[in-house]
Amino acid sequence: MPLATLIGRWAMQPFSKALPPLGDTERAALEAGTVGFEGQLFGGRPDFDALTAAGPNQLSAREEAFLANEVPALCRMLDDHAIDQAHDLPPEVWRFLREKRFFGMVIPEAFGGLGFGHYAHATVVARIASVNVATAVTVMVPNSLGPAELLLRYGTDAQKDHYLPRLADGRELPCFGLTSPYAGSDAAAIPDRGVLVEREFQGRRTRGFLVDFDKRYITLAPVATVVGLAFHAIDESQRELGITCALIPVPHEGMEIGRRHRPMDSAFMNGPIRGRQVFVPMDWVIGGEAQVGQGWRMLMECLAAGRAISLPALGSAMQQTALYVSNAYGQIREQFGLPVGKFHAVAGLVAQMSAQLYATDAARRFTAAALDAGERPSVASAILKVQLTEAGRRAVNHGMDILGGKGIISGPSNLLGVAYRQAPIAITVEGANILTRALIVFGQGAVRCHPHVLDEMAAVQAKDETALGQALIAHGRHVARNLWHSLFGAPVLGDPPEALAGEARLIARMSAKYALTADLAMGLLGGKLKRMELLSARLGDVLAHLYLASACVWRYRVDAAPELLPFAQAAIRLQLDEAGKILRDLYANLPTPGRRLLGALVLRRTAHLAPLRDVQLMALAELLRTRPDVVARLVPDLSEPGPGGLRDLMQAMALGAQLGDETAALNKVLRRTRSLDEAARSASDPALALAYLQAADKVIQVDDFEGPARNADGSAGLSAPAAPPVPSAPPPSARPPERTTPPRVPAA
Repeated sequence: MPLATLIGRWAMQPFSKALPPLGDTERAALEAGTVGFEGQLFGGRPDFDALTAAGPNQLSAREEAFLANEVPALCRMLDDHAIDQAHDLPPEVWRFLREKRFFGMVIPEAFGGLGFGHYAHATVVARIASVNVATAVTVMVPNSLGPAELLLRYGTDAQKDHYLPRLADGRELPCFGLTSPYAGSDAAAIPDRGVLVEREFQGRRTRGFLVDFDKRYITLAPVATVVGLAFHAIDESQRELGITCALIPVPHEGMEIGRRHRPMDSAFMNGPIRGRQVFVPMDWVIGGEAQVGQGWRMLMECLAAGRAISLPALGSAMQQTALYVSNAYGQIREQFGLPVGKFHAVAGLVAQMSAQLYATDAARRFTAAALDAGERPSVASAILKVQLTEAGRRAVNHGMDILGGKGIISGPSNLLGVAYRQAPIAITVEGANILTRALIVFGQGAVRCHPHVLDEMAAVQAKDETALGQALIAHGRHVARNLWHSLFGAPVLGDPPEALAGEARLIARMSAKYALTADLAMGLLGGKLKRMELLSARLGDVLAHLYLASACVWRYRVDAAPELLPFAQAAIRLQLDEAGKILRDLYANLPTPGRRLLGALVLRRTAHLAPLRDVQLMALAELLRTRPDVVARLVPDLSEPGPGGLRDLMQAMALGAQLGDETAALNKVLRRTRSLDEAARSASDPALALAYLQAADKVIQVDDFEGPARNADGSAGLSAPAAPPVPSAPPPSARPPERTTPPRVPAA
């Protein structure tokens, strides 16, 4: 009897007990998408030639023209504070979005859309989000997980021909209803039910589903003209057919839509959708009757790519804006006779923000290149969603600390307050980060990215002893190789950039240690690891940091920007240092005898993974203060907005750049004379100096508003009658005529 069969026979029973059982929804999630470079990291053998083979991001001539014309034109229309106060986009913005087909970026030109690639799509969203998040969300939702992509991938020809041209030109505005009050992160457990029936509809007997549903948190719902809906389909005998996706035109009998949520009081449209005994003809099921029960698979396959685009673009935009604001304000604002950006406490934060941004944006762009090459990396997409939205929140928090009082006073001149309030939204949607970290990144990664686990699971399910034995033998060699590389050093596969050769060695070594640790955790804990979410979250985080560090190597090669070498090195160092800390913490918490010995063995020779030294942080901060070209390379998606604090800051920085080194002497005279005019007269170009001082003063000032009325004696009129209460059910929009579409054509 072959050795593999003997091993498989011996292992079949314990493996059948140890491997966690997979439900249909879990299997659909695991089978969705593809595996990219993250699989090599999980296996402990990153190949840097394979990494850099992805090549640079590419834009077509049409995409470049759109980014150079329509996107800047839109951004100049966006007044962040005014939009936030109005709780809606201006009518002219809604009109521009429709006319320029922002809602049809992912729809092919054959259907009237723009037909953009993933990188172009993400870049458009990031550039809009850098000046106004609400507009970016409004643009990204029709181009993200929802009717357009579902129709493109699974729709019937009749559905595509009817809906796609109307979605592309904005005649139809879509939303997608998945989340229910009792099914949030556990979206597969939605209680919404549709029973198969036959009834009279539009003059003929029609098969379809009679659906009851209750959805919430649905972006664009208050203004949508077509609703994508996910529900559990049930046949006449009450047999479960599976989650099904359908399109329902608005209005439709039995469906309630139009009320509004206020996510952190943001201006983008979001609200509930409810339905009671809503008839959904079979023709409205996406893909027709053949796709009944296939909705969960459809959603998981779309999400495998979608998670890597829109929300990461928002997170990147928050980072870019926060870095620009923090660095620029630190040069203009002075205290104790020095620009606050020169104080080490501030400079260190700004430097860390720049290194984090280099890494996260590298990962976002690298994954976009993979998507444009036809890959659908589900695990990498989950990594990006978590890491970039969290990095965006951290960057805005740091920026608020640096701005001090300037940051917390609301008004037109506020720089980060709206983004600060909205940051938790991106953290929460498309799978809350706490869930994605704990269950998805490593939970899917352990099966999809590991070179042998999927083969073992398939062999156990098929009761194939020989296949199981072969997979276990290969798995044993895999563990032995990573043990050797963990103890004695891992080789560097491929040819990384010479300037980052040392960093590539560190990545290879840490990858081997991670691969060995993942196998030890799975081997020692078995199926229990699935429920030990603190451990699995740590394992997912280490994979994420390795992915970001590797993306920095890719970015440095494809950018060919040697001036960014210090940022690339710092970014990799930060990611690997964090990975090392998490691995040490993981070994300290393994519920296994001998964990200290295991940790000491696996993590030996990692003392070199020290965090960035203060002197390195100060060097990065100095580059940011003195090299505007470097800042521009780090924040390529920062756009010029409409009136407001960010544009004031940009104008002050532009004038300061023209003055050059004179600004320090100018500010010294200003401190002595307390007169803008007198200080300006001391400069070689008084007119330019005065323009700069006035612009800088505008940046430093904050907004104030009319207070309560006062009595004749000057005391505050606190006994004045209270303002009338705000209506409990405001209309969904203050400007409905601007978004009302032409009369809808019933679905075919």
